[in-house]
Amino acid sequence: MAKQYEDRIIKTEYSEVMQKSYIDYAMSVIVARALPDVRDGLKPVQRRVLYDMNELGIKYDKPHRKSARIVGDTMGKYHPHGDSSIYEALVVMSQDFKKGLALIDGHGNFGNIEGDGAAASRYTEARLAKVAQDGILADLDKDVVDFVPNYDESEKEPSVLPAKFPNLLVNGSEGIAVGMATNIPPHNLAEVIDATKAYIRDNDISTESLMKYVKGPDFPTGGIIINKDELPEIYRTGAGKVKIRGKVEVENLKGGKVNVVITEIPYTMIGLGIGKFLMDVAALSENKTTTDIIDISNQSSKDGIRIVIELKKDTDVDNFINMLYKKTRLEDTFGVNMLAICGGRPETLGLRDIIKHNVDFQFEVATRKYTNLLNKEKDKKEIQEGLIRACNVIDLIVEVIRGSKDRAMAKNCLVNGVTDGIKFKSKVSEIQAADFNFTERQAEAILELKLYRLIGLEIDALNKSYKETMENIFRYEDILDRRDSMAQVLINELDAIKKEFKRERRTVIENGQEAVFEQKKVEEMDVVFLLDRFGYCRTVDNPAFERNQEAALTENKYLISCKNTGKICLFTNKGNLHTIKAMDVPFGKFRDKGIPVDNISNYNSSEEEIIYAASQSELNLYRLVFITKQANAKVVSGGEFDVAKRSVAATKLMDDDEVVSVQVLSGISYIVLKSKNGFYLKFEISEIPEKKKTAVGVRAMKLAGTDLIDKVYYLSGMDNAIIDDDGKSVDLNAIRVNKRDGKGSKVK
Repeated sequence: MAKQYEDRIIKTEYSEVMQKSYIDYAMSVIVARALPDVRDGLKPVQRRVLYDMNELGIKYDKPHRKSARIVGDTMGKYHPHGDSSIYEALVVMSQDFKKGLALIDGHGNFGNIEGDGAAASRYTEARLAKVAQDGILADLDKDVVDFVPNYDESEKEPSVLPAKFPNLLVNGSEGIAVGMATNIPPHNLAEVIDATKAYIRDNDISTESLMKYVKGPDFPTGGIIINKDELPEIYRTGAGKVKIRGKVEVENLKGGKVNVVITEIPYTMIGLGIGKFLMDVAALSENKTTTDIIDISNQSSKDGIRIVIELKKDTDVDNFINMLYKKTRLEDTFGVNMLAICGGRPETLGLRDIIKHNVDFQFEVATRKYTNLLNKEKDKKEIQEGLIRACNVIDLIVEVIRGSKDRAMAKNCLVNGVTDGIKFKSKVSEIQAADFNFTERQAEAILELKLYRLIGLEIDALNKSYKETMENIFRYEDILDRRDSMAQVLINELDAIKKEFKRERRTVIENGQEAVFEQKKVEEMDVVFLLDRFGYCRTVDNPAFERNQEAALTENKYLISCKNTGKICLFTNKGNLHTIKAMDVPFGKFRDKGIPVDNISNYNSSEEEIIYAASQSELNLYRLVFITKQANAKVVSGGEFDVAKRSVAATKLMDDDEVVSVQVLSGISYIVLKSKNGFYLKFEISEIPEKKKTAVGVRAMKLAGTDLIDKVYYLSGMDNAIIDDDGKSVDLNAIRVNKRDGKGSKVK
């Protein structure tokens, strides 16, 4: 059996198969999923949704239909990739805060600018917007674009929609493909149309000249673009960074108070960005970057954005606004990458390139449209000429029809002049009938002619219709024969779209000055960092600590004296070091609750445990000893923990190992290790070698079987060192001193 199929087995390199397969997959995603077509500015899923709605008759002047109906029909006929992607595309095309021109008119909850998602498709309804119907889908019935088989070849779908304006620029696009991504900002419809008209009139127009019309992106959220001088290079190359700011207004209140009101946000803050912005502003107040904020509230509604920040009296408002620009996303960057499918392949296009490709496409569509219309008018002309000619000899035609045995005989006479078998009233009629030479289509029209059409008024209407047909033929031929005529037709269509759908520019474009924020210098002072056993931390000044020293020692696990400009170092059993700026810790009264240390550091109380804490300034003066439960030990210079990162590895651990103890070496002479099985080993601290923090260390004690280090004690001189070991008192000073890496012994 194996031999039978030997000839059908293809042997090839695995790497070649993988390379070819991956390239095929990548191109499929790029062309058929993620990137828009430069001609209509739509991704395949968007194009299919709009086409399906058009086929279902869900037009702007018809009632809304359930979104689930549209999604299901689109998925079943054209886009077999899951309903979520289809519905998401439908939702985005209806959101006027994301698109320069919404192509779908949504009814119901289609999400909002603050990041709330749309309701499920079974609850919402939609229909085509008028601009989509008039400017994107018009003339589909006139053979203006190619139709291709759908995924299972049971339906036909357009390869592109006949957009009458550069939708790619007006609505922008964003998408992530394989190895590439597109990010095109939306633009003002009126400006784009004016630029398109300018290109139609002069194909050699430069990008700089086009920018007299297209000033720059026009975001639905408004805002201010502050790098005007960089836009020409962005539009020339199709890539770059647009810097945008939110719009800020200042309201002066009674009593000298001031409100800073944000009325427009950067386009990049659409979604959860507003909530993040509010948290960032609150954090600026909590970490003492500013002390000017009294309150912050989000008063946004369907009427627009309104975020109010109430400030104290005598606040430097300009400096505060600059702080918002520097420290939050109120000033942000929109990365432009105008990548689109052009001629079946992805290409980065400048402003002129996009307009050129769209105009070329419009000329192609117009050529097909008017060729189709011309052919129809010529067909109509043929029939009209036949009917007019028939009306002049209608009596003879009636005689032919009455004298014929069947329809075929009458038609043969009208077309070819064959009179055989037809009964005529006279020989003259037969001779005249022999001169008939109507065309096939004329003969069919004559045979189907209704008698009322012979009324005088109907004949006048026929002559008038013929005159209109001849005028149309002349006009269509002129449009097809002369580029100037076709160009004027396209310009007229663009003017009509501009007149009906234009709106004022929302985004201001200028060369803004860089925001300069001068942070108030913090007066340095001594504080005490308190961390209680529940993981809440705070700082208090020295007088408050001294007044409540006894309570502080009782209620808190760690008490660390430091400067308010310093850092606190937290060592955990997982071998991590987490640093906290003292300024980030709430400062206040002794009885204030504080905040969880998790909230101001990378420490996660559910995964690790703090086993030692100290100020960074203290660590710089000393060395630290590390002991793990598998009895690995080392000494590390405290200066190694003076790091800029919020979290680093404080030591290297073996599998299933944990840090049991970390201690500053100050006045320590001996160390005592106690294992879970009750073995004690005492040796001089100097026997532990100094290592780097990235080292594992050396073995401090030989452990039997599954035994582990349980407790670590540090001794200085002959001070009292009696501990309780399961109800038994043990004097650590009485334990005999051994060498490191011994087995230890049990204490009787």
